[in-house]
Amino acid sequence: MPWSPSPAFQAGTLVALRLLIGWHFLYEGLAKLLNPYWTSAGYLAESQWWFQGLFLAIAASPAAVTVVDYLNMWGQTLIGLGLMLGLLTRWATIAGVVLLALYYIVAPPFGGYVYGMPAEGSYLIVNKVLIELGALLVLLAYPTGRTFGLDGFFAPAVAGGARHG
Repeated sequence: MPWSPSPAFQAGTLVALRLLIGWHFLYEGLAKLLNPYWTSAGYLAESQWWFQGLFLAIAASPAAVTVVDYLNMWGQTLIGLGLMLGLLTRWATIAGVVLLALYYIVAPPFGGYVYGMPAEGSYLIVNKVLIELGALLVLLAYPTGRTFGLDGFFAPAVAGGARHG
């Protein structure tokens, strides 16, 4: 007889995935907030794919970089808090997908693209950014914020008293 995981195990693994990704976002956001020298300018200046002109223009503008830096720092922090607390989980997940997609577009791991920043490994098309983006899409498809998070305290129960996500 094939093994079939219980619904509790499945829900538990999804919650664990949400917490792990939430911690990663929160930590990255706080690390940037607490480092007065952190900036996205170098990352943006190495853009080589879609919207390259836009990202290079942002990198060349101190005012635009300041805005992007604050959006990045606070975005990561708030996404992380939302995922970890299960609060506004759907919006945090969508925001995380958008942010990770932007990271991927700025610096995709395609053959022939060389970046000045050291890489953590050798990647071809799929890197940790794309994997985390995919994991967030799983969490979007199978939400856990209402059953295992603060969303359950703020979301009205659906018809029949059943609660989802």
